[in-house]
Amino acid sequence: MPFRADLHCHSTCSDGSCTPQELIDLAIEKGLSGLSITDHDTVDAYSAISDNRGLKLLTGVEFSTVLNGKSVHILGYGIDVSSQKLLDFCAKHQERRRTRNRGILSLLEKQGMVISEEELFAIAGHTVGRPHIAELLVSKGYVDSHQKAFQKYIGDGKSCYIQGDHFSIEETLDIIHGAGGISVLAHPHLYHGKRFVKTVLEKGIRGLECDYACFPKAQNAPWHSLAEELSLLKTAGSDFHGKKKPGIPLGASCVDEKTFSTLIISL
Repeated sequence: MPFRADLHCHSTCSDGSCTPQELIDLAIEKGLSGLSITDHDTVDAYSAISDNRGLKLLTGVEFSTVLNGKSVHILGYGIDVSSQKLLDFCAKHQERRRTRNRGILSLLEKQGMVISEEELFAIAGHTVGRPHIAELLVSKGYVDSHQKAFQKYIGDGKSCYIQGDHFSIEETLDIIHGAGGISVLAHPHLYHGKRFVKTVLEKGIRGLECDYACFPKAQNAPWHSLAEELSLLKTAGSDFHGKKKPGIPLGASCVDEKTFSTLIISL
């Protein structure tokens, strides 16, 4: 069986539906050889794994940043998850999220949709975000789907959306590289064109997620070309969230053994 490693997935420590250990078990069930759990703004997943069962693990995280008012996600691979500066940065992100969530809940309440902070923490892991708010909007009958929650209320620019405070790309890269990691721009497919992506990459990011989720080869090809043009490391990942994004299976996009080994050696 060929070597396949999914380098982008989320656990219950952020906004996925599988625990870190369940992700390990699922990866093995699907015949994967390697995995990186890249929870949003936290590395708690790595202390929650009791047995990797021989699966090759690469430490990872996905940090949220903003450039020119637009959200940018940066993956960090091979990071030292015990780095105090990294852990302090994660803690700052958690406080940022709490402040932002309170603002969103306040706006929702003004429109007659009441959700308490306690309810959010009851269904979420360590990192609470808009997907958890969407889940409660559905369960309370305010909307009939997660998609509607984002389209009508909490999506970017909608009536209950708040961007909140953010950290710069430069500060985020300093944290990742300072913790011994490799920085990779996540899902360029979802941003605002190649020019914007190149502007982000010029900040000093070292890799590009060229194969993403279930995007076909033709839509991945431009990002492979850009990575080659800029001499960047090329990575791949599903962005698996389990039941939160049921259309994207774990292993939908993977790297081969050469790429995985290159990333390990690069560290």
